[in-house]
Amino acid sequence: MCRLFGFRSITLSQVHKSLISANNALVQQSSKHPDGWGVAYYALEVPHIIKSLTAAINCQVFKKVSAMVSSYTVLAHLRKATVGEIDLVNTHPFQLGHWTFAHNGNCKNFKGVRDQLIEKVDQNLRRYIIGETDSELIFFLILSFLSKEHDLDSSELKLDHLADAVKKAKKVLVSAAGPLFPDDAGDASEHFLTFIITNGSLMLAHQGGKTLFYSTHKKRCPDRDQCPMYANVCERPTVSGKVHHLIFSSEPLQGENVWIPMGFEEMVGLDDAMMLKKFH
Repeated sequence: MCRLFGFRSITLSQVHKSLISANNALVQQSSKHPDGWGVAYYALEVPHIIKSLTAAINCQVFKKVSAMVSSYTVLAHLRKATVGEIDLVNTHPFQLGHWTFAHNGNCKNFKGVRDQLIEKVDQNLRRYIIGETDSELIFFLILSFLSKEHDLDSSELKLDHLADAVKKAKKVLVSAAGPLFPDDAGDASEHFLTFIITNGSLMLAHQGGKTLFYSTHKKRCPDRDQCPMYANVCERPTVSGKVHHLIFSSEPLQGENVWIPMGFEEMVGLDDAMMLKKFH
């Protein structure tokens, strides 16, 4: 299906290596995921999104964007179309205000359950759904549950609030389309729900059958002698607590980062204070 990459850091950082120069960087993965790409990066707390229908491996714009982006928060996606035409409106990441979302999965029998799911989306948000994908609808379903109890732009939003909205949205999806399929090797028509969602400060990922890995530390940081933010946490595993960076990737990327596979239906995220938390 698709490929995901998410990044949050305590320092302003470039992601060129992860997107371009690593042996299995995102650009290399696009040879099997050729139906467009998108990169969202946050500047002055506002998401800037660049998309293309060209396979990233053949796209000079992707290489240029990857080389220039320096941000605290980045979300990237390679698409292999399953639901919806190959069109910019169907290309991830999707956005509403400060929120961006990228998905790797499939809502089983989406055509048959779409109307049922649309009814669960807040009426004030439905008008912003402009594409044909299950992914975009899932994004707005999550935001609908979040907006029922919280202002989507509130600085008081907590990671727990977002995780609770995801759980409620997932319950609706499972009720409509059946249980999630736990095996990444399952047929593409099965029900999968792996995604990353962020507002630039909070970032939360869910493993819903399609593999997702995360990293919070390196074997040895190559910048340990120059980086003013270097600390022991940069080279030590953290089950929960404050970290200096969090990276999500559909596949482990080559380099110094230590990768941990997420469990089926596990959620991993960071709050605005860079505190790592896990949910089940």
